[in-house]
Amino acid sequence: MKLVSAALALVLASALPALAHNIPADVAKSPPAGAFKAVSSLVKLPDFLPGMGQLFVDPATLPAGPFLAYDHDGKLVSTIYMLPIKDLNPDKRFDDLAAPGGNVDHVSVYYNAGHPGVEEPHAHVVLWHVAKADEARVAK
Repeated sequence: MKLVSAALALVLASALPALAHNIPADVAKSPPAGAFKAVSSLVKLPDFLPGMGQLFVDPATLPAGPFLAYDHDGKLVSTIYMLPIKDLNPDKRFDDLAAPGGNVDHVSVYYNAGHPGVEEPHAHVVLWHVAKADEARVAK
C-alpha cells in the first residue's frame, strides 16, 4: 500500500505544473456553481468533516470525484479524489485528474477503509490549494 501511495504521489507531483491556474470564481466560494451538490445532502455525513472541510461533488462523477473542499468561511482549500484501491493496478489509469480549484500547493495521499458515499476501500488524493500551514483551516 505504501508503494502505491508513494507512486501515486510522485505522478501527481510531477503533473503539478500542468495543473496550475487561478481559482475560477465559480468554485472559489461555497457553494460552487454547476452540478456540484453538498456531499451531506447526498449521503449520511456531516456538513463539515474535520481534516477535509465541507465537501461538494457532482453526483455524476462518483465515486472518484473531484470533491471540492471548503473551510468554515466557505473558501476553497482543496480538491479531493477518492480512487478505489481495486482500481490502483496496471490495467487502470487515472489520466487528466483536473484541479478545478486552481493552483496546487502540495499533494497528500492516504488510505481510507470506506465511508458513506464511497463504501469500498480507496485512496484519498488531496490536491491542496493552500499552503501546508493553512491546512489547519479544516482541522476542526
